[in-house]
Parts: sequence; C-alpha cells; structure tokens
Amino acid sequence: MATQMQLARAGKITREMQAVAKQEGIDVNLLRKRIGDGQVVICANVNHKGLTPYGVGKGLRVKVNANIGTSSTYPDIEPELEKLAEAVRCGAHSVMDLSTGNHIDESRRAIIAHSPIMVGTVPIYQATVKAIKERGAVVDMTVEDLLETIERQAKDGVDFMTIHCGVTRAAVKAMREEGRLMDIVSRGGSFIAGWMLHNKAENPLYEHFDEILSICERYDVTLSLGDGMRPGCLADASDRGQITELLTLGELTQRAWDRGVQVMIEGPGHVPYDQIEANVKMEKELCHGAPFYVLGPLVTDIAPGYDHITAAIGGTLAATAGADFLCYVTPAEHLALPTIEDVHTGVITSRIAAHAADVAKGLPGARDWDIAMAEARKVLDWDKQLALAIDPAYAASKRSARNTPDEGACSMCGDYCAVEIMNSYLHEDK
Repeated sequence: MATQMQLARAGKITREMQAVAKQEGIDVNLLRKRIGDGQVVICANVNHKGLTPYGVGKGLRVKVNANIGTSSTYPDIEPELEKLAEAVRCGAHSVMDLSTGNHIDESRRAIIAHSPIMVGTVPIYQATVKAIKERGAVVDMTVEDLLETIERQAKDGVDFMTIHCGVTRAAVKAMREEGRLMDIVSRGGSFIAGWMLHNKAENPLYEHFDEILSICERYDVTLSLGDGMRPGCLADASDRGQITELLTLGELTQRAWDRGVQVMIEGPGHVPYDQIEANVKMEKELCHGAPFYVLGPLVTDIAPGYDHITAAIGGTLAATAGADFLCYVTPAEHLALPTIEDVHTGVITSRIAAHAADVAKGLPGARDWDIAMAEARKVLDWDKQLALAIDPAYAASKRSARNTPDEGACSMCGDYCAVEIMNSYLHEDK
C-alpha cells in the first residue's frame, strides 16, 4: 500500500486528494504537487474507515485539533466519546487520543471507530504505562515496547502519531548547560529524557527511526515529530534545548521524505508574543517547509482558567506567520482534565484564531463568511446572523436572554441603534 506522498510523486490523484481539493477550492494538481513536496499532508491511515480527509499545510485553511482521552484518575471511555462528538460538532478537524487510563487499546479503538475526523496518538504514553505495570518503572521501558506499540496503533487506524525522536542526548545536554526554569514539561519528552538519563543511552526513537518509518509507510501514518523540548514557560522559550531538537527534526524530516512518509512538525508551547513569528519562520526554514502544528503558543503564564484565550492570541499570530495546525487549549489547561464544556470552548476559541489567520493571510474565500455576517447585520437579520455565527447556539442564547423576540435592535443600544438610524436616514436621503 502506497502513501499519499508516494502516490502524489507518482502523479496519481487519490480520492482523499480530490476531497481536500474540493473542500479548499484549490486545484487538485497543485495540491498533489505540494503533497509530493512535503508542504501538505493528508493524515489518512489506510485502516481508518469512514474518515473525512482534511489537508494540513501550505495554502490551506488552518486546521484545529482537540485533545481527549482517559487518565488514571478518570479511566472511563464514555465521557471521552462524548467529548469526541462535541469536538466534531464544534468543527474540529482532528482529535488526539492521549489516554493513559485502563484499557488504552479499547479506548483508542472506540475513538477511531466513532471518529469521522483524523485521530492522532502519542504512542510513548501507552508504552510507558505498559513498562510501569509490567516492570515497575518508566526507565524499564524497552525498544520492543515502543515499536510494538507504534505498530499496534498504526494497525488500528491512527492517522498521525507524535514521536519524540528529537529529544536526543545533545538536546538534553544543551538544555542542562543553558539552564531552564521549568526543565521539560512535555509528558512524552519527560518520559524519554528520564529513560535516557537513567540508562545513559541515546533516545531509542531516534536510533530506531528507520524502523518507525517502515511502520508508518505500511499504514500511511503521518509522523508528527514531537516537540519534547518545548518551553513550558516564557522564560524558557527559544533556548538551545528547543533549537537543538528542531535541528534534529529537520534532519529526520528529510529521512522520512526519502521513504515517502508524510511529516508534520510540532512546535511550542509558551512563547512571548514578540518571538512567535521568528519561531514559525525558523521551523519552516530548518524543516524545509513541512507543515507546522503548534500548541497555542501561549503568550503569558499567568492566566490559568483563561489559557484558551492566551493560546488564541498566540495561535492567531503563529498561523498568520505560517503555522498550519492549531492544537486547542481549553480553560482547564494546567488545572484539570477538560470537561465536555471545556472541549466546546477550546475548539470554538481555536477555530476563531484559525479563521482570523485565514483572513489575515488573504486565503481565497476566507472573508466571504465575514462579509455575509456584515450584510446580515446591516439589515438586522437576526436569524441569518445567528446561523452564520461560529457558535450559533451560544449566540442565540445570548440574544434571547436579553432581548424580546420581536425586538429589531439589540438591548445594548435599544432605541439608539446606530444601524437603524443610518438605515433610516440614508434611505430618506435617497
């Protein structure tokens, strides 16, 4: 079975390419070329049935991911399936199953079976849980644990996988020599760094990268090269540890492309606003234009409970500068496992950031939505305004709570509505 990248290079247009080209309003041959060049990915595992394919990368709408999954504290899969349904309803383009609770295989298979959108995972989570249960510690994890987990998840239909293969001994050394306030905050990054430091060995994900590529090639799994060295606070942004990892990811991107395996690059993290654009441009340069998948970036550390907002501020700038994929941040970030309400808020907030960037970049058709809303507002067509809202039910609840059903203007201005006044006098002037 060939990958989307291999087929694109062979001049073949797949069903998935046709679907994405239609969604985006882009010429399918241009899309095929960009897939072949690695500038666009279509994360579509050959075993994920019922998938609506989406493209991520150059010239396409910015996409949004929602994280779900069980934990040791909340191991039940049913609430996570409800979160999946809510994420899909709110317009997410993918979900990542970050399950670490009981029955990880069953949870993942249920999510894939119920998901019409891309599903991503972080295989080291499951490999680590296995090592702890069977041998007592993360540092007792084996290469076989990692490769077997990657293979099993690929076979189940996972569309993209975060692999922390850039957390090398050199990256950890660079981080330690420079010094960090928060060290490593990536869960996967901390697992692999702890393993390396205890065993005094190189990262097995880096050393066995060719074996990982063979698995990804077999099932057309897109590699999401993980940012295990991402900064967890503003003070650690853009340091030597982060940049050393990014250099390695650029090397691994080329190795993956040589095999015809699709690649995305994951990015920070907590980054001061004035450093975001430089971080995006650096990734695009060092990783040869591969699609960039960012968490936030969060532009301040002081807003627990409101980090969906700090992430949207950073995400808009990152996407305007060239990032292609936003991982949502919910109000529960840094505080708790997100609820279904948090998932709703996180997806909608990230979609606002993504759309704002699409407009700023002049993406064809992006402003049409805003123009339609403006036209509806001009004539006070409330039904149309609510239908066009990014979150129609929420907008309708706000409208109905403080207005009477037959009220033309809103209760903010009442009899002194600027729109009504201008409509009246401009028409009178004619």
